[in-house]
Amino acid sequence: MELMLIDPRALKENPDKTRRAKSTPQSDALLLATIKAVGIIQPPVVLPERGGGNGFTIHFGHRRVAQAIAADLAEIQVLVAEPDEDQDAMRALIENVARDPLNPVDLWRSIERLVALGWTEESVALALALPVRQIRKLRLLANVMPAMLDQMAKGDMPTEQNLRIIASAAREEQSEVWKKHKPKKADPQVAWFDIARALTKTRMFARHAKFGEDLARAYGIVWQEDLFAPADEDSRYTTDLEAFQGAQQQWLADNLPRRGSIVELGDYGQPKLPAKAERVYGKPGKGDHSGWYIDRRTGEVQSIAYRVPETNKAKDKTVSASGTGAAMQRPQVSRKGMQIIGDIRTDALHAALAQAQIEDDTLMALLVLAFAGANVSIASGSSDNPYAYADCNAYAARLVGKDGKLNSDRATLRQAVRSVLIDVLSCRENRSASGIVARIAGDAIGADAFLQNMGTDDFLSCLSRAALEDSLKGTPVVPRNRVKETRAALVEHFAEGRFVHSAAVFAPTLDATTHWVAKHSGAAPGDTIEDDPHDRDEVDGAQSDAMARHHPGQELAGEPTEGECAIAAE
Repeated sequence: MELMLIDPRALKENPDKTRRAKSTPQSDALLLATIKAVGIIQPPVVLPERGGGNGFTIHFGHRRVAQAIAADLAEIQVLVAEPDEDQDAMRALIENVARDPLNPVDLWRSIERLVALGWTEESVALALALPVRQIRKLRLLANVMPAMLDQMAKGDMPTEQNLRIIASAAREEQSEVWKKHKPKKADPQVAWFDIARALTKTRMFARHAKFGEDLARAYGIVWQEDLFAPADEDSRYTTDLEAFQGAQQQWLADNLPRRGSIVELGDYGQPKLPAKAERVYGKPGKGDHSGWYIDRRTGEVQSIAYRVPETNKAKDKTVSASGTGAAMQRPQVSRKGMQIIGDIRTDALHAALAQAQIEDDTLMALLVLAFAGANVSIASGSSDNPYAYADCNAYAARLVGKDGKLNSDRATLRQAVRSVLIDVLSCRENRSASGIVARIAGDAIGADAFLQNMGTDDFLSCLSRAALEDSLKGTPVVPRNRVKETRAALVEHFAEGRFVHSAAVFAPTLDATTHWVAKHSGAAPGDTIEDDPHDRDEVDGAQSDAMARHHPGQELAGEPTEGECAIAAE
């Protein structure tokens, strides 16, 4: 290369320059200030004008030349290079990438130019120190219509997710959508999300397919790769929904398990169980059935467990006078009549509950019967199964005598009430949580005394260093350099004792209780009460108030007595 002085105004722009998108005013101002202060550090590279002219064309360094003119420099140094079309394309691209990241559209155009000159995607990626996957992503811009590319070149780029959707659509579809969503003079920005949504096609992914390649070929499924998906997942997909679901359906028919059946879907995609079948929540039993279906949204094979009740024995039939068949007798009261009776009964029951003289024992028994009602569904916390439901019928049955009347001794009544409360009240962190009422109940009956030792590695590993060291107060254990060692020492100390963390005590904060009482005490029967964070077990400030009453380093006073243990056992 030859170094020479030349008037920057005499240099001609390269019509095939790499950077076409306008640079930001901030970067131009910074470059101008640098040139005025210290001049041009690296001279622009120019090429002799093609066609035998005497001038020079800027190869790379257009911004430096433009800012040199803005700085009113009479002459600048330039490097005159020999033209080498193959290598010059890569040099120009690297020069711009290294100085200021190119707009993705300009970068794509440069990559396409290199590919046309014989560069492979792998060699381009190696030269630019970019992943091959990134090069392939940029080449997707070749599928974007020119009008959209021009908008992107202005710096108005869509997100990668939206770009993926746009590039996957046909040019005709892009053109139709662009007519509706192209920028207006009053609003030059493009709503790429709306464009992508209009071009979105439902995809079925290979990772959700149960069928193998044989069925895929039989149904003519051709997988496409989603280059914008994470590299560590199978991103192959197809938009041929009919073929995908057909292959899934074929696999399902060939692999249907014993006691399994294919069920239909409702209008909203929900599985429709057979008549009189009941859905089974949790682990299905040996006699239960499974219904299989294909999710319309994702194409995944899904299943649902259900139970079919045993068919009733044939009802008694009255033989007709002719003796040729059975004639059904009309019920004494029609369905509508039974509904009227139900309304009258309910009104009378409610009036009696409100006005009649009822003994305390009878009230407790009625409460047990109420929880056993067919209209009551309680997510129970009495087991570790988060999907278990409480069945209070067994407790209510103890209170009904052989004559069918409510008749029980007080001991049986107390045991039934305790059993119902055990099934209903829960502080578990799942769907069975009763909220603040369970904590108020626990505080009222002294349940703190029944809390088990929490000085275990399983629980103490859930504490932060500050909380763990605060728990050392009141014990001879001193903090260690490592949290693990401190925790081990605390576990050893409480191996024969009992430690209860302040966050576990039942009594909620006074603010939380007052808020709950004030909100619900003014509600009329039947009013809808919106959920409130104060009603739940974990509320802000609950732990801090408990810390003020019980120090975390101290054991809670009051071990359970034999009588209390017997009550808990019941």
